[in-house]
Amino acid sequence: MTAEKLSPEQTSTKLGILVGYDGSELAVRALEYGAAEAARRRIALTVVSAYTVPTMIYPNIASMPEHNELEAAHRGVEKTLTEAAEQLSAHPGPVSYRAQEGDAAGVLRDLSAHARTVVVGSRGRGGFMGRILGSVSTALPAHSHCPTIVIPGHHSDSNSGAVVVAVDGSEFGRMAMFSAAEVAASRGAALEIVSVLPSGDEWLYWYPELELSSEVTGRRRLELETALETEVATVTQQFTDLRVSATVPTGDPAEVLGEASRTAQLTVLGTRGRGAIRSAILGSTSRRVLHHAEGPVMVVPG
Repeated sequence: MTAEKLSPEQTSTKLGILVGYDGSELAVRALEYGAAEAARRRIALTVVSAYTVPTMIYPNIASMPEHNELEAAHRGVEKTLTEAAEQLSAHPGPVSYRAQEGDAAGVLRDLSAHARTVVVGSRGRGGFMGRILGSVSTALPAHSHCPTIVIPGHHSDSNSGAVVVAVDGSEFGRMAMFSAAEVAASRGAALEIVSVLPSGDEWLYWYPELELSSEVTGRRRLELETALETEVATVTQQFTDLRVSATVPTGDPAEVLGEASRTAQLTVLGTRGRGAIRSAILGSTSRRVLHHAEGPVMVVPG
């Protein structure tokens, strides 16, 4: 198998499920996950490996390497993609393998404009292995043109749980909800719509004059439950065979969703919500969930 460089003509095709692959342990998991997703949706699978060559300064001709470093980097990527092809030997659908020069996050961001979903591991070969989230999985969800699924290093391959989606009344949450419904329908899984009611304890410490009684909290919960009933009706009207439920738990949104990711097939979030910093590319809740999730997380761009 020979890796290919992308040309403008090639990127005009549908790339289907796009997997970023560098041969690391988590990249292997991302590859398995992406292959299963492509087979389930009956769409193409594209495996991409990026490479860069740092600019080097040599004091004299004798110190220059014997072989061209760019060619050597490309050969290394070809070897990596050959390993990926061996792992996908039994994949039932079409697979293409691409090698492209450039920063991995930038390469995947550009190609995401021609993909249905991008799948990456939470860490790769580069950087400090002690980091919870790698540079690619940190940057890509914020800039991708299509949904990004991040596979954590400690997830249990649960196929029996629901697809969980977080909504907060924002347009980003609603877009995430419909993307989650599409995924759940393709898997024959249930969809659980979650709207987390933040606890008022922290606010009361700073603003003790606020009235956050159980009666006020109960009234707000009822308002959210009523709003979610409307969302459930909207989703079931479009996805008639989908089992849909809705819950309004109380607590820190990131902690609640992180806990939900332990048993969910997939936890789905929008890039941003109702946070005060509207210009933030990736909202604080989405970022915290990505850092602490115990199952696959999909971030849907706004």
